[in-house]
Amino acid sequence: MSDFTQDANTQINSEVNLVEEVKIELSEIDNSDLTEHAARFEALHGKLQEALNTIDGL
Repeated sequence: MSDFTQDANTQINSEVNLVEEVKIELSEIDNSDLTEHAARFEALHGKLQEALNTIDGL
């Protein structure tokens, strides 16, 4: 496998992991006490914003 293919696969796996983590976090937020929602959504928003900032060209 070439380095390019390996790097692409690593990138895809990382993105899939992030999506799964976000889905789990959203489920946990949904099941948490309502008073915790705002803080947890804010933390999740920060995590997603950080991930978007790592995309090349932004």
